[in-house]
Amino acid sequence: MKILTINSGSSSVKYQFIDTNSKRALCKGLVERIGISGTNLVHKRYDGLKTNITEDIINHETAIEQILKILTDPKFGVISSLNEINAVGHRLVHAGDKFKHSVLINDEVRDKLYECIEYAPLHNPPNIKGIEASIDKLPDIPNVGVFDTTFHVNMPDYAYIYGIPYTYYKKYGIRRYGFHGSSHYYVSHRAAELLGKDIGELNIITCHLGNGSSIAAVKGGVSIDTSMGFTPLEGLLMGTRCGDIDPGVIYTIACKENFNLEQMNSFLNKQCGVQGISGLSSDLREVEDEALAGHYQAMLSLKVLCYRLKKYIAAYFGVMNSADVIVFTGGLGENSDIVRRMAVSNMDALGIKLDDKKNDGTRSSEVIISTDDSPVKIMIIPTNEELVIAMETERIVQAMK
Repeated sequence: MKILTINSGSSSVKYQFIDTNSKRALCKGLVERIGISGTNLVHKRYDGLKTNITEDIINHETAIEQILKILTDPKFGVISSLNEINAVGHRLVHAGDKFKHSVLINDEVRDKLYECIEYAPLHNPPNIKGIEASIDKLPDIPNVGVFDTTFHVNMPDYAYIYGIPYTYYKKYGIRRYGFHGSSHYYVSHRAAELLGKDIGELNIITCHLGNGSSIAAVKGGVSIDTSMGFTPLEGLLMGTRCGDIDPGVIYTIACKENFNLEQMNSFLNKQCGVQGISGLSSDLREVEDEALAGHYQAMLSLKVLCYRLKKYIAAYFGVMNSADVIVFTGGLGENSDIVRRMAVSNMDALGIKLDDKKNDGTRSSEVIISTDDSPVKIMIIPTNEELVIAMETERIVQAMK
């Protein structure tokens, strides 16, 4: 099948057009700055042919329209007709307890997705905009939602229940859900494949690090714990998100700054994390440069980020009783040798031995960066969430027949 995958953000849409038979992306691209002046569409075909289109795109509907236009472009496209699109697969961040698995999108599903906006207010609204734009432009083609939470549905209850009255879980579904599931699924299975091992026999710690970051304990191919929780706010320090925090801090800042609940939620999601500590930026590339140049707060933000990551790695050794592999992925995990080195330094007692020569300067490659005698393999594996979305979309569509 030929599947168009859509990852719709607040001001961007990432897409790939994937042939599931060959598991190859025929093309991929990104529309940036939607609704902002200077909108940019970057499109790349499988053969390397690229184009860059700069024109104002006022909303997600127009963005999807431009994507479909470039797919069928005589020079840069990969299909002659939109009829060659068999289905559209959408990345969806959060559905609470309403959907535990991928789902064919219909009116009932769309209504329930609106009910889930409160769970991921940064992510769910643009996800829904992408769905509605796709349905509008491709009304006769099935649309499938693939949830970030799905890979974590088999976490044991003692791993996902919070220390609050159980009635709130029963009434409101308040529990830990976990996110980046498609990424954790892909890189854990790819690690087993690259090592020539049965994933059912491996304990793998997967570190998806980017502007949003999470880590997962994958035992025998099943996620049994992960750092993000009820929302994508919990866990590791992130670009603008605080990660783990004493709830008393939230109360104190709200009182001191006179924040209402909505302002406090926005503050924790958009003004904290690396940006908040460094006082500079949420872009780790900029922060790393400043840290190496001697900027104290920039270096401090890196140290906090990596210290928390190290603690989670050690904790997941305990959760699984051992680990065979640690995988780094995501924009930061794949490209920052500094973060990788700081995250696993001085962990020899756990059998983690990084080869500095293999690590230094390595970017976006499938490679082992541990020493040859390291009991725990350390790997970099570029993630491929889009392929997971495409294969899940195909499975759902095939089940309809």
